[in-house]
Amino acid sequence: MDQIAERTTPTRKDRQPTLIASVQRALRLLEAVGGFLQGATAKQLARAAGLPLGTTYHLLRTLTHEGYLRRADGRFFYGESVDGIGRADDRQSERHDLRVRMEQLRDELGAAVYFARYQDGEVTVVDTAAGAGQPAVEPWADFRATAHAHAIGQCLLAQLPDEARRDHLARHPPVGLTPSTLSDESTVLRRLAALRPTVPVLEQQEYALGTVCAAVPITVGSVVATMAISLPVEQAGRLVAAAAQLRRSVGAMTASFVR
Repeated sequence: MDQIAERTTPTRKDRQPTLIASVQRALRLLEAVGGFLQGATAKQLARAAGLPLGTTYHLLRTLTHEGYLRRADGRFFYGESVDGIGRADDRQSERHDLRVRMEQLRDELGAAVYFARYQDGEVTVVDTAAGAGQPAVEPWADFRATAHAHAIGQCLLAQLPDEARRDHLARHPPVGLTPSTLSDESTVLRRLAALRPTVPVLEQQEYALGTVCAAVPITVGSVVATMAISLPVEQAGRLVAAAAQLRRSVGAMTASFVR
């Protein structure tokens, strides 16, 4: 009897194909929903997916509970979870396009390129395009806490209302990182207020010795973002021209890059 029980008790390996088959059936059912623009009944979906009606009902309940489908008037439609998958795919495509453009700018400008945003009260460097001949700045001090010192942070803070700037500096008080860093809060606020949205922000060795940087604002709706470049201090003479070229390039970029 023990030998018979041992042979008939499902093992982990036995269960794995069953699980895979269940996932495959669920995916077939989701694909079938896409073939009915006005939604479909359980029976229609069972026929379209080639599944038993009982299995279809079970999968429909599960997919609806998880938000991949929604039911209205006895018909099933795609739910918010499927929409989220589509949006994630769109975001990945947009991120890829942004990365390609940043690499092009790196090669055109001969400089490391950065894309950053101000999100949830913090500076966030989203992506960096650097190379052997265009090294990125070494983040030796937390970028979030030193926005007053680098071009990226200055450009982002300059796009905020005065109250939001003061709140940021209250949470991250200015400190002297190099001899060129402005560390007095009132002086930093005056500088930020004087920055114009049509002029690139230039910064020379305020965050890191041996590096000069420039940043240009990207404002689309409520998005606060910037594209920036960095150069070795030995190439500081190129900074103004490279920043102007960066501004022209960013101006031609579409809003989809900053979603």
